[in-house]
Amino acid sequence: MKESDWKIFKKIKEKALESFCLQAFDRYSAVINNEKEDAHDRYITHYNLVREKDKELGRLFDGHSRSRASMQLLLIRKNGLADEELLQQLSNEFFQETDPEKLI
Repeated sequence: MKESDWKIFKKIKEKALESFCLQAFDRYSAVINNEKEDAHDRYITHYNLVREKDKELGRLFDGHSRSRASMQLLLIRKNGLADEELLQQLSNEFFQETDPEKLI
């Protein structure tokens, strides 16, 4: 991996993590504030959602290393969390290597 790609990847990952967390907070808020459900049901739903999101966060972001960067970026892009402006700064090789459309 080129040093320039590594530096950009780190920025992409940082922004993606922020976006992931904000999206999770929105989902949590929707569950918590759903007054059509009783408090216990909301609690259980919220608890399960936090567990689900925690597992997803681990799959996407744990293990910050160059050897995992391609797979992480592919998953970040697949989940719509990558900053498009930063993606355009990657080398064509790394950009193509992490293109989730190639998985289809």
